[in-house]
Amino acid sequence: MPKGLVVVESPAKAKTITKYLGKDFAVLASYGHIKDLPEKGLGVDVERGFEPTYEVIPDTKKRNNAKTVRELKAAARAAEAIYLAADPDREGEAICQHLREELVDAKSKKPVYRLLFNEITKDAIQASLRQPREINAALVAAQQARRVLDRLVGYQVSPMLNRRLGGGKMALSAGRVQSVALRLVVEREREILAFKPTEYWTFAARFAAKLPPEFAANLFSVEGVPLKTGDFDKARKNECHIRDEAQARDIERRLRAVDAWRVASVVTKEKRRNPVAPFITSTLQQEAARKLSFPVKKTMQVAQKLYEGVELGTEGSVGLITYMRTDSTRIADSALSEARDFIAASYGANKLPAKPNQYKNKKGAQDAHEAIRPTSAARTPDQVARYLEADELALYRLIWQRFIASQMVPAIYDATTVDIAGGDFVFRATGSVLRFAGFLAVYEEGKDERDAADDALAVKLPPVTAGEVVDCRELQANQSFTKPPARYTEATLVKTLEEQGIGRPSTYAQILSVIQARSYVEKREGRFHPTDLGMVVADVLTENFTDLFDPGYTASLESQLDEIEEGKRDWRDALDDFYEKFQAELKAAEANIKKAKDGVATDETCHKCGSPMMLKLGRFGKYLACSNPECKATRDYGARSTPAEEGDAPAAYANVTCEACGRPMTHKKGRWGDFLACTGYPECKTTRQLAKGGAPKPPDVLLEESCPTCGKPLAVKHGRFGEFTSCSTYPKCRYVKREVVKCVACPRPGCGGDIIERKSRRGATFYGCTNYPDCEVVYWDKPVLESCPSCAAPFTLEKATKRAGTYRYCADKEGCGWTEAPTPAKNAKAAPDGAQPAPASDKPAPVKRATLKKKAASGQSVASAA
Repeated sequence: MPKGLVVVESPAKAKTITKYLGKDFAVLASYGHIKDLPEKGLGVDVERGFEPTYEVIPDTKKRNNAKTVRELKAAARAAEAIYLAADPDREGEAICQHLREELVDAKSKKPVYRLLFNEITKDAIQASLRQPREINAALVAAQQARRVLDRLVGYQVSPMLNRRLGGGKMALSAGRVQSVALRLVVEREREILAFKPTEYWTFAARFAAKLPPEFAANLFSVEGVPLKTGDFDKARKNECHIRDEAQARDIERRLRAVDAWRVASVVTKEKRRNPVAPFITSTLQQEAARKLSFPVKKTMQVAQKLYEGVELGTEGSVGLITYMRTDSTRIADSALSEARDFIAASYGANKLPAKPNQYKNKKGAQDAHEAIRPTSAARTPDQVARYLEADELALYRLIWQRFIASQMVPAIYDATTVDIAGGDFVFRATGSVLRFAGFLAVYEEGKDERDAADDALAVKLPPVTAGEVVDCRELQANQSFTKPPARYTEATLVKTLEEQGIGRPSTYAQILSVIQARSYVEKREGRFHPTDLGMVVADVLTENFTDLFDPGYTASLESQLDEIEEGKRDWRDALDDFYEKFQAELKAAEANIKKAKDGVATDETCHKCGSPMMLKLGRFGKYLACSNPECKATRDYGARSTPAEEGDAPAAYANVTCEACGRPMTHKKGRWGDFLACTGYPECKTTRQLAKGGAPKPPDVLLEESCPTCGKPLAVKHGRFGEFTSCSTYPKCRYVKREVVKCVACPRPGCGGDIIERKSRRGATFYGCTNYPDCEVVYWDKPVLESCPSCAAPFTLEKATKRAGTYRYCADKEGCGWTEAPTPAKNAKAAPDGAQPAPASDKPAPVKRATLKKKAASGQSVASAA
């Protein structure tokens, strides 16, 4: 029977540790926290010094927590000693504290130890066993303070939001940190909306020297004054800029009148680019978002797997990286020594610095853990590639490369600046040549935006000397406009949160997930856009809680939690200071939001009954509502009372009328964006969607043909992916008329259906059987009624590509394999581009719908799944 019980959070971690401990230890998993504040009720006794009430987490469909606790208690009774080995951070310490409370009776003398290790390796595990510790009460207090803070805010502000702004299907929520992140996104959106572009002009010239190549240069100064482009708010007094076309044309005329251009100066300097520090949590999240397009949540999930252990063939389960929740760049001496030996052997002694590179931690960083690094530098990505999934390999390669590069020498560039002078003007060309790769032989950090250094690397300058005459071959005047600040990506939002000290990197994944799940923001093309609901919630919270959701105040709370962790402050005192201010703001907010929801009298009159209109607050912002309880007329805030212009609609909507009753349409905002609605509501409930450009989509056109399902007329409608024909009552009756592909019969024996054109959920066109879901035959490429010349199949598939043109091929790729020889375009590959494989039978086999969704999302051939 095992003498010791080791408890960790996850089965994967338990499996990896088991092989290092032997038969004297049993290793079990708690599956994370076993206790928490109650699901219902505040769970915090404010009067008794914010005393929390913890309870064993109830069972769910995915987790039988009660069974886990019973098994852990039984194992604890049988063991001589208990070793708690949760992750080495605040959450891990709290898990250990709760495990001790549940597994060991207060009167029991059974020893309970805390094991701490930064990596799951044999040496680290055995070292922690030789020096077991006590549970850190300060860490537990810091976690408890954070948990109580979040509960006090969430359980008192969120219900208030729902009471005052409720009415939707999804409950609203506020959080101490999530609401500040939302505020950042909303404030950035407001900056963009308020931004007024400033016109400016630049000049580019192409010069030819005695020796090739020709090179480009930009106008640098006019009459000795440097030319400013871009952010004119930050322009210095000794800078000028060209603001309008008249000024630009005058300068262009003067430039073209210059008789001769000469090289005024040539300056070449050596520039060194230093390697960057190994990853901490936030930089890993940012770089994985830039280079791998990983959401923050996915990065942490994959990193957790790499830390806890991955099966490596005969080695068994191996932890590949150190603990991934850290803000320290420190590296253990043993790891530094191994990395330096590896670099010298693999990349040469000239890539190795004389002594290890050391990196400074940011202000306030906790130095308890190392930076994120591979547990062994010798375990290269290529060596473990066959054992890892694609995402695991991509993230491991990133971590491994960054760590190795961090211990290499700088890269060296020759940076050359050439000034070309003529008359009152100077053009400047800059170029950089990489002379020694250094750490760049392994890794280069990603960037959010292209910068001048990238542009310089793309320029090749010819050898020139001062005084040399050059020929201006081309001159261009370019009009530009200043751009608003970019919307946040996951990487830039994480960077901003970290820079302002808001939250902790370990919580960023949850923060970004919550604001998206609550429909406060949505991600378009990788950037965060606040929804109407998100903007209303952010405005309400910001206006009514001046401190609570202020970035500076939130950062100060994080600093106080750090002080609690370090034992410098009592957690109850910190909560007491917070709560007094919070209660005052909460009481005032309740009154202000209630007043806004009940309504404030205005001078506006109702367009239906003439009664005064009230200004109210709803889920989608401020709006006007009739004060007459029998009249339910509403319109957007700021709209005029004349029916033709109600709803604060743009002029383009003023003459749009309802196709059902002829009344004017009004511009409205809803949960899914802007739309047009009939002013006759609620008698007429006709609505019309708006296209991407804001123009109203055409009204439905009724057809004489009847719906085969319900007998109502068919209608031509306009949806997300264009025009389609369906029942006029759609979506109540979901019949949609499909295009039959020239009577191509379904090849499945006994089916009797036809192949028709369909649309996937992402808008991609594919071709499937009319008898779906009974028949699941599908193709990505269009079937044409031309028999296969090789196997005489009744139809072939037609594919169009940019490189190879249009060609046909047999659907039975394996059984027949016939492909029409296309006329290759220049540089085209000989093989057809993306010809889809077919099943090994003489007819296409059905494809499961789950496979179709997966293929559609990845852009692969559907028939390849058949």
